[in-house]
Order: sequence, then structure tokens, then C-alpha cells
Amino acid sequence: MASLATILHADLDAFYASVEQRDDPDLRGKPVIVGMGVVLAASYEAKARGVRTAMGGRQARRLCPDAVVVSPRMSAYSAASDAVFDVFRRTTPLVEGLSIDEAFLEVGGLAKISGSPPEIAARLRTDVMRTVGLPITVGVARTKFLAKVASAVAKPNGLLVVEPDRELAFLHPLPIERLWGVGEKTAVKLRQRGIVTVGDVAQVAERSLVAIVGPAAGRHLHALAIGRDPRRVVVGQRRHSIGSQHALGSRHRTPAELDAVLVGIVDRVTRRLRAARRVARTVVLRLRFDDYTRATRSHTLAEPTSHTGQLLTVTRNLVAATAPTIEQRGLTLLGVALSNLEDDDPLQLPLPIDRHGGSALDATVDDVRNRFGNRAVTRAVLLNRDEAIVMPMLPD
Repeated sequence: MASLATILHADLDAFYASVEQRDDPDLRGKPVIVGMGVVLAASYEAKARGVRTAMGGRQARRLCPDAVVVSPRMSAYSAASDAVFDVFRRTTPLVEGLSIDEAFLEVGGLAKISGSPPEIAARLRTDVMRTVGLPITVGVARTKFLAKVASAVAKPNGLLVVEPDRELAFLHPLPIERLWGVGEKTAVKLRQRGIVTVGDVAQVAERSLVAIVGPAAGRHLHALAIGRDPRRVVVGQRRHSIGSQHALGSRHRTPAELDAVLVGIVDRVTRRLRAARRVARTVVLRLRFDDYTRATRSHTLAEPTSHTGQLLTVTRNLVAATAPTIEQRGLTLLGVALSNLEDDDPLQLPLPIDRHGGSALDATVDDVRNRFGNRAVTRAVLLNRDEAIVMPMLPD
């Protein structure tokens, strides 16, 4: 691990909403909600009233009746992200993008030409505001984990430096939810045993944590709680998964409607998979129910593939197995992620070889869409249905 705080975690504040406030001066200082049916983003003025991302639009408007609700403009967000990443790369060549609105930057080798890491971080914030017009928060620390926590604590529009000699003093008073990997279920398990802060986790023996949350999670949480995170900033690392999701709101959906949503999601993610020249071995189904609890189901194939038809069949089977739970508890979000990705190198084809199989059809449809637009060709089940919002993403 590094001996100095040289890693920056830069995270744009309320990104979509900030772009809307930048482009429309009348929205500045007002509560802004991006997204009509489901909240895609909320300004800090709206967040102060309890509005949260992925919340239903009706609930959000009850909490904040004076909010200005705007339709998303994905092309504007993509352009703003590109401009911000240009600033990142002018700051340092060592940039690891996490999403379109956040990245890690390694600045340890720039002292003689750019100054100390805190000086670089301050200048980065100024440059992003001056050239792109957006507020950004930066955390500076010796490890990725601490830099990310520092930026979260410093929000909105702040800068926080965690020097090595005060890492544990900063980290240990924080609630356990600040640890990567502590979700709702893990938090309940820990709190039931009186473990409520990161410092409490650090005081528990690693073997005891393993007994509570399992081997991998126990070792991971113990390492983070004592400040150990040897991961370095990596440039050009490819995605570990490709996914998409669709928020359904509170309206009950029939099985046919859910299947249409599923077809649209799988169609999108498999097209992205092929565009990146990757194949996937594992399909993960993500569900959020009416009570906001979540569940995942997965299936791993014997051979990796990028064929839409094959992956759609697997996903439909996962949904069918979960249908009784969906019927009982309702569904507000449906998502699909493809993982265990590999490069699309020449593969040994299974016999019998079908020269007119799914790969030729997928390639033809992809070519037509690339040339004439996404809506030039669509599946019959998706005709006359609202096109789902496609979130902008970093290139793979």
C-alpha cells in the first residue's frame, strides 16, 4: 500500500439534476426531480425533502410538492460526462472510470509539475466548474476505499483529505453502512450483535466476522475496517458485467407486460455485449418488490454466449421460477446483468452447426440498428410500447 494520500475519488454532485440546473438558470436553487414515473436523479434541494433515486414519482411529489419535474436528456448527460473526463485526463493519465459521473485518479507522480494531491484536487474542482459548469466533490486518501468514503462524507461540492496518520480516527466513528459490501441484510446481522460503527468491526476478530457474514465478506470487511486496501488505480480495465434495468412504478403488470419489459432489457444488454465483443456465461436477474426489498436469481451456462435468444430463454426461466413471489409481493424494478464475461474470441462451436442460427440474426439486426437507428428494427412484442430510457455509460 502507498505511504501517502495520492488517490483522488472525484464524484459529480446530483449529476443529472445538476446538468438541468446548469442549462436552465430558472432551476437553480429549486428542488429538481429528473424522471416522470420514477426518480432518476434529484437535486440536493429535493434530497433535503426526502426524495431519493429510484423512488416512485408519486411518492416523490408527495414529499416535495413544489419540485420541478423534468424529463431526462441522456445526450446532455453523456456530453457533460465526456467533458468532465477530459478534465480528469488532463489532470493525470491514470484515470479509472467507475461510472459516467465518478472516477479514481492517481496523482502520486505529479508533485514536481502539478503540486501536492490536495492542491491538485482543489484545482480539479475549479477546472470542472469552470469548463463544464458542474459541482464536483473530491476525496483524497491513501486507498481507494478511503478516498471514496471521504468524497461521500464531503458531499455536496466539497473536498476532504484523509492523511495517513488520521485514517482510523476518520473511519472508525462512521456507521457500518459506509463499508463497501454492507447492505441491508449484512447491516442487520452486524447490528444484532452490537456492531454499529466501523470501529466496532475493527474490534471484532476476523474469524468472528467470518462466522457472522461468511468467509469472503468477513475477511473483506475486516481489512477495510483496519484501513487495508491494496488496490491500485487501474487504467483501461474492462467491465466485469453488463446490465440494464427498468423501473416499473407501482402499477400492477400482467405477466405479458413483464415479459415485454424483459425482452426489451435483454435486447439492450445483449446488443451492448456484442458491441463490446464480449460473451457472457452467467445471467443475473435483479428484482425489487413493492416493499423495496430486493432479490437476485442467477444461472450459469456451460458455454459463454452473446446470442439474444439463448440469453432471453435463460432469463425467462429465472422469471418463471420467481413468478409466485412476484405475484404475492408485487414488482417495482426488473433488471438483468450478464457476468463472467470473456472476450469474443473464436469458440469451439457445438454440433450440429446451424449456419442460419441466432448469431447471424443478431448480427444482421445489430447492423441495421447501427445504420438506421435503434427503432429501425424491433421485436413484435415491443411494438407500440414506450421505449425504455437507456442510461448513458462509459465505453467498455
